[in-house]
Amino acid sequence: MAQNVRSVVLLIAIGTIAWLVAGVVAITMSADAKVIWTCVMGALLGLTGIRYTIRRARRSGI
Repeated sequence: MAQNVRSVVLLIAIGTIAWLVAGVVAITMSADAKVIWTCVMGALLGLTGIRYTIRRARRSGI
């Protein structure tokens, strides 16, 4: 079951990195503030998801 947790964390990390890359592209292209904040919130929610997944796996003994 530990392999399953690793794959979930990897998937969330890839999504978080994608939001960060999109944010950098949005900043360099002078996008609207709404687009930039969407990227920032997506990255923050991804980090929260990684933390939550790891903590839940530790609590359940996986």
